[in-house]
Amino acid sequence: MLREQRPKHLHAAIALIERRGRLLICRRRADDSFGGCWEFPGGKREPRESWEACVRRELKEELGVLVNALQRYGHIRYRYSRGSIFFRVYRCAIVRGTPRPLASTALRWVHPRRLSRYRFPPANRRLIALLASKRAP
Repeated sequence: MLREQRPKHLHAAIALIERRGRLLICRRRADDSFGGCWEFPGGKREPRESWEACVRRELKEELGVLVNALQRYGHIRYRYSRGSIFFRVYRCAIVRGTPRPLASTALRWVHPRRLSRYRFPPANRRLIALLASKRAP
């Protein structure tokens, strides 16, 4: 007997790291879901992990940096065919380290108005439009 797959409901954090008017984006590895797409750093929140701890952990794992001055920027809900994802978006400041692509293939600093030139997963479209227009989600 086949079991019906339950839809996934994920919680993830997104970090907006700015330098000289540009935002840091990362290119996903080819074998990841949405492989080759660009994304903002961040990732899935662990059970019972605070959102702030999630951002700090993910940025240390993905970029090798320590951040602080976490300022909540907004949130995004997005439905995929097999579930949904809820993002909390934070503006962050790097306090130690230089970003390196530890969990991605490349990093780029991009002006918000140029983000639409990069291929992102569909869940990021609204955030990209808001950043380009300088509005919070």
